[in-house]
Amino acid sequence: MRRRRRLIVRILLGLLAVILIALVGGYLYAKPLLLTGTGYAAHNACAVKGIAGRSNPDTDLPPNPLVPYLRTSDATDSSSVTTTVLGVLAGQTAYFTGDYGCTLGEQPTATTAALPGTNDEWRRTQAAQKNPYLAAPAPTMSGEVTAALARAFGNDLPAAQQQALGTRGIVVLVDGHLVAERYAPGFTATTPQLGWSMSKSVANLLTGRLVQQGKVALTDAKLRPEWTDNRSTITVDQLMRMTSGLQWDETYDLGTTITRMLYMEPDMAAYVAGLPAEHAPGTYLEYSSGSTNLLCSVLRAKAGAGPELPYTQLIVPLGLGSAVWEPDGLGTPVCSSYLWATPRDWATIGQFALQNGAWGGEQLLPTDWMATSTTAQPVAQSEEKPYAAGWWVNKGADGSLVEPSLPADTYWASGHDGQRLYVVPSAGVVVARLGFSPSVDAADLRVVDLVRAMVNAAE
Repeated sequence: MRRRRRLIVRILLGLLAVILIALVGGYLYAKPLLLTGTGYAAHNACAVKGIAGRSNPDTDLPPNPLVPYLRTSDATDSSSVTTTVLGVLAGQTAYFTGDYGCTLGEQPTATTAALPGTNDEWRRTQAAQKNPYLAAPAPTMSGEVTAALARAFGNDLPAAQQQALGTRGIVVLVDGHLVAERYAPGFTATTPQLGWSMSKSVANLLTGRLVQQGKVALTDAKLRPEWTDNRSTITVDQLMRMTSGLQWDETYDLGTTITRMLYMEPDMAAYVAGLPAEHAPGTYLEYSSGSTNLLCSVLRAKAGAGPELPYTQLIVPLGLGSAVWEPDGLGTPVCSSYLWATPRDWATIGQFALQNGAWGGEQLLPTDWMATSTTAQPVAQSEEKPYAAGWWVNKGADGSLVEPSLPADTYWASGHDGQRLYVVPSAGVVVARLGFSPSVDAADLRVVDLVRAMVNAAE
């Protein structure tokens, strides 16, 4: 009997060991995905509260079966936010660093001091002198324009569909004048919103600033000292045009390059630079957030600057009083994703592009910069619709139009969850649309309809 009991105990202990091993193994396998969820939630909570001044960060979490199991807590001094799964697993912390917003993983070096030119006094006074839209009164809108905005906000939809459409802010400029503006409940003209990948288009403008100053050239190669193979031929222009050929997967899923970069790598550019080449540079167009973050690390090195680079080169000169560009743990601006600004400031960026870099009586970009940056170049293979140098364009290299109902010279910035910034030079139109639309297809955002209506109204 004793022998039988010992055998049963051994079997049970063995089963328990197997179960524990399976649980630990399952956790280790799933940990990258869990870290994606906790990292996203921690950074989101930190930034929504610290930058946007909102108290409801959960409303910016996309539908995900992991969400009910997330536990988020603030540090007692509000200096950080930590999110875990069930309070114990896959913890991630985002640190708030004042003018630089939030950084995930560890507090970045050299980013705790306030930036001269971005403090509250500057935002209230000097920024308004450089940015005519910052303190402009709300526009008086025509019936036609009011109706176009109503449709863009889904006023004709049932409540559930209107909520899913998720439009939070729209600003329209025509011939440099503020002609339309509207916000969803809980949002105002002073509420910064995250542009996600619209940041990539602003990284193009940042590059142009340094090209004009002679610090960077589009043909610059040998961008990383460790690149001793064909990656050494990758150019600045190819990083902007997504034709570097570096291995990449933009899918937000377990173990992909994009989720690892954003949520597990303190030095995002070093991670991207360490990836192998899949294609010869310049031959294959593959959308890559990694390319843009690598680009900004190159810009930072060539300019001899730190996380203040986009502030000194763009945010302060344009008077973007609300803008915050968050860095990674090394202090490099996350140029792929993390620029926050109000819809008015996003529209200001569009107007700056429309004016070919002329601002406040100065030429801040090379005069041909926008023409070159918004021209799609032929490429042997492409996974994308026409993409130029950081901007999506209506006219492809073969002359075909993505949106035949819009002028051929239309170009736009596009970001996750429905962020859009359209520029139509021939009509003098700029449309900024910010929102939270994770369950809405791009074709159903109603932004193209809005742009078309604004173009027609401008004629």
